[in-house]
Amino acid sequence: MDMVMKLGTTSSVVIFTKSSCCISHSIETLIRSFGANPIIYELDTHPNGKQMEKALIELGCQPSVPAIFIGNELIGGANEIMSLNVRGKLKQLLIRANAIWGATSAVVIFTKSSCCIYHSIETLIRSFGANPTIYELDTHPNGKQMEKALMELGCQPSVPAIFIGKELIGGANEIMSLNVRGKLKHTTRKMTFSERKSGR
Repeated sequence: MDMVMKLGTTSSVVIFTKSSCCISHSIETLIRSFGANPIIYELDTHPNGKQMEKALIELGCQPSVPAIFIGNELIGGANEIMSLNVRGKLKQLLIRANAIWGATSAVVIFTKSSCCIYHSIETLIRSFGANPTIYELDTHPNGKQMEKALMELGCQPSVPAIFIGKELIGGANEIMSLNVRGKLKHTTRKMTFSERKSGR
């Protein structure tokens, strides 16, 4: 049981499954559709699979797979995940577990604690009344994955990377260019106003 609980904390989302389990693939697809990147353990191919399956059953998983951990907690199986999704709570759970990002605020900045230019960008954005959500990749548990994803999106360097209205604007150069052209203030205020109006 200790092994399963330990593995369940190796990532913000962990799915225990079997390669032959059809519903597991549906659950994985659903979770990935929100932008999460779960770690998958297939019990029928894992060297300790039988012990892990026994532990999951002891934890109350009937059937043993799929078993889903989110934010280091056992959420349950397919029924629990589908129920959360139907009630509109799955996305919020993934956000709280830091499994997904970029959609929690009108302005989101990805940075590193050692990034000097980031502080200037944050100060500039705050001067327009925005209250950005900040993710420091070097202190975040999923920082390496996030940095890799940002680079795949074309961020060179990976930080700072700024999202406004859930859209990747770019890095420091793009933000400064928008500001020089007088467009940053309008874009930031428009998204901040929309966020307040929606009551988020």
